[in-house]
Amino acid sequence: MKKSKKTDYKSLSVEELNKKLKDFKMEHFNLRFQQIANQLENPARFRFVKKEIARVFTELNKKNRVAGL
Repeated sequence: MKKSKKTDYKSLSVEELNKKLKDFKMEHFNLRFQQIANQLENPARFRFVKKEIARVFTELNKKNRVAGL
């Protein structure tokens, strides 16, 4: 998977962002199990997924803040 940029998330709807969040959380869950079983091939992917989750949360919060005002 190529590295996403913040601008990629600005054009997505809330539903699409929630789907991405769900996908990243599932991947994070699977990576944790791989790490426990010493089967993690790419440890940098673990950090990347955590940062992507934070980026999606940030964009969701921005959209929710705008919708709430």
